Amino acid sequence: MDLSVGRRVSGRPQGPDAHRGVVDAAVGRWGRVDVLANDTRVTAMMPPAETTAEGIAALFDVNVVAPSMLGHAALPYLRETNGSILNVLRTYGHRPLPDAAHYAASKAALEQLTRSWALELAKDGVRVNGVAPSPTESEALVAAGLPDDVVDHITRGETARIPLGRRGAPAEDADGGLALA
Repeated sequence: MDLSVGRRVSGRPQGPDAHRGVVDAAVGRWGRVDVLANDTRVTAMMPPAETTAEGIAALFDVNVVAPSMLGHAALPYLRETNGSILNVLRTYGHRPLPDAAHYAASKAALEQLTRSWALELAKDGVRVNGVAPSPTESEALVAAGLPDDVVDHITRGETARIPLGRRGAPAEDADGGLALA
């Protein structure tokens, strides 16, 4: 299991105050924050026999803690602009994923945070939405370190369950997210 891919892909500052650096950079460039989009993409296969505390913590750090801390840092600005938070969820937040239960649990946690934040922040004029796109064409499964035959098996299985008979395109996800933002 290699979780370093999520850190490498993000290209964002690391460390306990990275969230403040991201928000400060946005405010420095645009003078305000209207939308915070949290799209975490660390996927890790971690069968029960390979579960480690470090692996679980790494998943939750990226998929739950990072969006929480970014929301915390952006909140004063979002209140000023009546902005919004958009959390990109995954279908595995509400359906099981064999050999990746902790990944699915981290996405379920983000889904529940989204619901709670929507209620909590409405009084401040901040909208909170989540979008859980259907399986989308991306490199996520390969980046998770899965062998090609497993990626093909998962992709075929997902495609068979999609009424349109195809996986989504990233631009389609982006359009939906933009509409919610």
